[in-house]
Amino acid sequence: MLTLLQAASGQASAAAPQGGSSWSMFIMLALVFVVMWLFMIRPQRKQQKELEKFRNELKKGDKVVTVGGIFGTVADIQDRSVLIKVDGETKLRVDKNSIVRDYSDAQQA
Repeated sequence: MLTLLQAASGQASAAAPQGGSSWSMFIMLALVFVVMWLFMIRPQRKQQKELEKFRNELKKGDKVVTVGGIFGTVADIQDRSVLIKVDGETKLRVDKNSIVRDYSDAQQA
């Protein structure tokens, strides 16, 4: 039975032109790219822009968290670095890109 179905499909495909196959493959690849862009690339770009905006709007007194998990308060801001007050009079100078989020709202809630 299986061989009859394969033979029938082989005869039908031999009679059909093969030009449409390349277009359908191109359309499928384009659809895969569009779906990946919508669900992966676009949200990541949006998140990067929000993080960049947050870093550019930092001001003295903001409570922040670094990539390494260090909590501190912004004491001074320069072009590429930020001085954060960690505990008491302990201050650390970190790269501006290592600051990942603001935690001042999280403590109040």
